Amino acid sequence: MSNTQLYKVIGLMSGTSLDGLDIAYCYFERKNHTWAFSIEKTASIDYSSAFKENLKNTVTLEASKLLAFHNEYGSWLGGKVKDFVEKNNIEVDFIASHGHTVFHQPEIGLTYQIGSGQHLANASGQKVICDFRTNDMALGGQGAPLVPIGDQLLFGEYDFCLNLGGISNISFENTGKRIAYDISPVNMLLNHICKKIDLDYDKGGIIASTGVINQDVLNHLNTLEYYKLPYPKSLGYEWFTKSVEPIINNSEDSAQNLLHTSAHHIATQIAAVIQNTQKKNAQVLVTGGGAKNDFLIETLQDKVKDVAQIIIPVAEIIDFKEAMIFAFMGVLRDQNEINCIKSVTGAQKDSSSGVTYFSI
Repeated sequence: MSNTQLYKVIGLMSGTSLDGLDIAYCYFERKNHTWAFSIEKTASIDYSSAFKENLKNTVTLEASKLLAFHNEYGSWLGGKVKDFVEKNNIEVDFIASHGHTVFHQPEIGLTYQIGSGQHLANASGQKVICDFRTNDMALGGQGAPLVPIGDQLLFGEYDFCLNLGGISNISFENTGKRIAYDISPVNMLLNHICKKIDLDYDKGGIIASTGVINQDVLNHLNTLEYYKLPYPKSLGYEWFTKSVEPIINNSEDSAQNLLHTSAHHIATQIAAVIQNTQKKNAQVLVTGGGAKNDFLIETLQDKVKDVAQIIIPVAEIIDFKEAMIFAFMGVLRDQNEINCIKSVTGAQKDSSSGVTYFSI
């Protein structure tokens, strides 16, 4: 590889909170073994209510219909990228796509993201790198979280990188190794409660701020078995529907109180992780949709005030960090360099994961 090389890559991310597709057109450059990035163009594409429902129901589809939707979703992604490229008149080396997770059950060695790479490549006319999780799982890993390689190489100045999406996950250095794992549900939980009052989400946490703690619900949430497990560990939608939804659905309390209680639950679980590392004066970079929930952030800052400072970056990083890092994972895969870290996932070894498809 030459001393300096510039990659121009589109990263695609569809998260568990089903809020839409994030597209990030990024530049990556390595100079003297250090990577730098810039996010050049972005777009967020909302799913229609019907399409969102289809994505939500994929977990219940029979095999043939799921595989057909896998192909359909790949073509849909490709069409959206093609529009994005034409609108912005940009040059692209390749697309790196996370896909949309349907199944994530590492305990039985299963992870499955829809969004066929070949259909995506054909519909967009671009080379595609996708399916970043399967190889790690084949090596005995959790197949998640994957973003920590980007945290390590692109955001190494922070003590912790915390993402608040459908699920919260954290990444940090510990005795010379990168450690990362899923902590708790975030928007998956808060948005589920919002449906009770016909809202998609609680903007800024304003509704949550008007509630009070339901101690019984808080105790049930805080004593879930997952929180006692050692890392590496990761969460999926199936766990949420089985373990968390019943606690909320069986409560007759108001949405305000349930949102308030859930915010305290989320902040408590995250604070425990930060405090347990015994780092002092730590800087915590917070991204993902939950970073815009002012009540949640204030609650978290209060719980860690003695040991850490919460850092909220510019909106572009909040919204597109994950899509950008999947673009970066594609760059590492293209160079056959490590993008899945065994200390994070529990795999037998570090690996360069991802499958490449070419447009036909």
